[in-house]
Amino acid sequence: MPAIREGDPAPDVTLTFADGTQARLADYRGKRAVVIFFYPKDGTPVCTQEACAFRDSHERFLAAGAEVIGVSSDSAASHRAFAARHSLPYPLVADTDGSLRKALGAPSILGFVPGRTTYVIDREGIVRKVFTATFASDAHVREALAALGLAAAPPGAPQ
Repeated sequence: MPAIREGDPAPDVTLTFADGTQARLADYRGKRAVVIFFYPKDGTPVCTQEACAFRDSHERFLAAGAEVIGVSSDSAASHRAFAARHSLPYPLVADTDGSLRKALGAPSILGFVPGRTTYVIDREGIVRKVFTATFASDAHVREALAALGLAAAPPGAPQ
């Protein structure tokens, strides 16, 4: 499937969260914006930095009417441990078969390592931002906040 681009409707995919619950992306339409960030692996330094940056800005995303959802190919058990270890307040999707990554067209590095891409989907289900940066963990939060019309907090300020 080709990569989803800004301005495209988001596909209606099923999200399976680490706690076993499921939701369809369409369930958010008309209610909340959705920020989906794909990351390579639980517990690695850059992935942990990114997950914690989304954690630290979580209240700003909620105030803007957006849900944050993290996705990697790690197992649900790995996600539960990772979320507990870092007090992540948002759900993680165990995309073990890569179907969600494929549905959104999230790129891989060198064709086999899952890449780091963030999608911002508005309340109407339209993709408003696609941002890919392999090593710029904090930039994903800044780009997502900007896509929601929010400025990033100044360096050193609480997110």
